[in-house]
Amino acid sequence: VADPASVSVLEEAVATRRWWASQWTEGNAYVAGLVAQDVQDALLEGAGRWPLCEVCDDDADPHALYIHPELGGPSPHWVCERSGRTVAPLGALPPR
Repeated sequence: VADPASVSVLEEAVATRRWWASQWTEGNAYVAGLVAQDVQDALLEGAGRWPLCEVCDDDADPHALYIHPELGGPSPHWVCERSGRTVAPLGALPPR
């Protein structure tokens, strides 16, 4: 989804969280996961669910991955919304 609109969404999320982290430096461990959630939420409105799960066998019903733990933390990772299975650490999804 790296089209110009998606890149703008990412840039906005990073700018917002950069400000947020400057206000609460103890929250720096949460920033990466929160940026991922911000981008995911913004893309849902315009581009649909992202990223889609590619580990489940059911291609007929596409479903998304979500960041866990929900509020980020030092080790955020992508989890299948349907199966609950951990798919990859944040930043390590395999290319489509």
